[in-house]
Amino acid sequence: MGQKVERKNARGGGVRRRDFLAGGAAGMLAANLAWQPKAAVAAGHAKAAPEGAEIAKVRIYPAIGICRVGGSKEWFLAPEVPGLPPKPEGGFKDGDRRIKKQVQRFRVYAFDSQDRVIGELKDGDATISWSAHLVNAKAAWYGFNNPLDNGNLAPGLPGQKRNQYFTDNAERERMLVIDGGRKTISGAGVNPDGTEARYAFEGTFWGEEKVGLGDLRTDAEGRLLVVPPDGVSNSPTNAGITSFADNDGWHDDWCDGPVTATVQLANGITFEADPAWVACVGPNFAPDIPPISTMYDVISNLNVEERWAEAPEAPISFRKYIYPTFRRAALMEWLTDAANLRQGWLGEADFSDPAFIARLADPSEGNRAFRLSVFEKFRNPYNTTPDAFKEERLKIPYMMGDGVNYSGSPLQWFQFPKLQYDHLALWAEGKFFDDWKDAEADAVERLDDLPLEQRPQALTEAALEPCSGGAFHPGVELTYYLRLAPMYQRYTNDDAELFRLAHGDRPSIVQDLGFLLTPEIAFKGYKDTPPPIGPQMPGDLTRWMGLPWQCDAFSCQQVLMQENYPTAVWWPALLPIDVLPEVYYKELMNETLSTSERRKFFDSRVAWSRAVAGIGYHANGSYWDGITNMITLWERMGFVVKLPGPKDPKAPEGIPKEVYVEVGRADTMEFRFDWKPKDGMLPE
Repeated sequence: MGQKVERKNARGGGVRRRDFLAGGAAGMLAANLAWQPKAAVAAGHAKAAPEGAEIAKVRIYPAIGICRVGGSKEWFLAPEVPGLPPKPEGGFKDGDRRIKKQVQRFRVYAFDSQDRVIGELKDGDATISWSAHLVNAKAAWYGFNNPLDNGNLAPGLPGQKRNQYFTDNAERERMLVIDGGRKTISGAGVNPDGTEARYAFEGTFWGEEKVGLGDLRTDAEGRLLVVPPDGVSNSPTNAGITSFADNDGWHDDWCDGPVTATVQLANGITFEADPAWVACVGPNFAPDIPPISTMYDVISNLNVEERWAEAPEAPISFRKYIYPTFRRAALMEWLTDAANLRQGWLGEADFSDPAFIARLADPSEGNRAFRLSVFEKFRNPYNTTPDAFKEERLKIPYMMGDGVNYSGSPLQWFQFPKLQYDHLALWAEGKFFDDWKDAEADAVERLDDLPLEQRPQALTEAALEPCSGGAFHPGVELTYYLRLAPMYQRYTNDDAELFRLAHGDRPSIVQDLGFLLTPEIAFKGYKDTPPPIGPQMPGDLTRWMGLPWQCDAFSCQQVLMQENYPTAVWWPALLPIDVLPEVYYKELMNETLSTSERRKFFDSRVAWSRAVAGIGYHANGSYWDGITNMITLWERMGFVVKLPGPKDPKAPEGIPKEVYVEVGRADTMEFRFDWKPKDGMLPE
């Protein structure tokens, strides 16, 4: 028995093609062109329920949500439409020293007995009691060396326990686990300013230091808002930094855990919603530029490999399956010289040229040789031969991979999810249709502009699309375990919806797997302890990441190797490498300068991490200085955002209509005292 609810805004803003907005693009790449949802790959073709359908089940969306830490009290909502990055009013900072928090909003959707979408349930439609449990368990986990699932191509290296001098599990939990507890909230507009203590997550580290892990709020419709912590790291013992990933005596405040909801309808019928998960991770410093492979791509690939979902049949849509990869490759030019100067080592592939894109969209047999020549420039994840390391090295993207520990392994270089690469292979063969400039495509500006049946899955895709899909060493936000089947409800339940993590029920947050975490233990467990690659407990996702998080963020910039050009990078779409600074952008836009002077400023790039490694005339400027300094300086870093290019008659030729510029960087990286520009030159 269920209850009928009114289906509201079933067609939203009249989207004729029922597809998502592609968002901005490099240069003149059709900034408002829409594409169809990749969600169809993994979730099947969702359908709307007929009028008057009765509720049979309810689910929370997104299935996996992402918060991003920041020291500001100001905040903005996480993306809710794929392809639409967040646009906080006033930018991503509240000045030059405090980053605004990214808040994840969760919604409940109702479905009928045939799994068709009835609509969203809000306060007034039902009484929704939300709960979340956030934990930081990094210090009680094992050290990171490399992923444990790559087999002989890059054998997993066992990891020792962090802070292993705490040998008793109860003592490890008391001293090392920051448990924010389980909080419950219900109603509309509750705790709007975040000041009510009963909704705040707080735990302790080292037995006494209080650490906040964020709080819960609800919006005016009764949806859940998970507000992340401040991004603070500290060592109560003033321990030194000795590792990019594993530093004993330290904590940070990244956290994660389950999100649940009890939903009571007006007729008294109560449902336990299919649960979700939330992870609070670091800022996205290039929010307008998606990674070339996203976490959504990675999990979609898993769903197809496990036969939980079907790959699309040929011919496939150019806009839906092909263009996103080309667009992301184009946008990388604004984040790293390895991509900006790609023509120097790759020969062609100017993905920011509209004429080039138009040619890519041509499926004719006469264009086949051109498509194949472009396809060959993308790294082939199927090539695992002994010579693959050399054959696949100078290909797109020039990024490091999971197996960077092993020179000669093909996994030393970034690998596409096979499904994403398969789409490119179909494209190269001409097994696609050209919908590049579909005249019926409408721009989407908000979730309600989408057809009702697409909204639930759109929320999950939007949450995961900005997250890096590799390389996982360990990664930017989350890591390789999300590509592994035992992590998901679907692994043991054929009726479970895709993308939903399995929830564990261990008696303790601390998971004792012996002295060493090996690949075998990771998948099979240790004695009576279940494996970590399986149902998850609060804190289980973020515990694998670097401790403290700022060290790994800085250490994974460019990788200086024996060759002097090009320079390999890690995750430029989240942590930029080479950027166009705002001061150069202002000179590009300065009409009083000559055309050649303006061009000189536009063509110049600087290191995003400049001045972090060392300050002053006699600074060491070393790697260790950098990863230590970032703990203090991370909020002073700039964000790369889209800004308009010059339009005046004297503007240099070939400047795109839109450029991506580093903004919001602090005037100085000096942290020894509160220096201001009016104080003049810094002392030696």
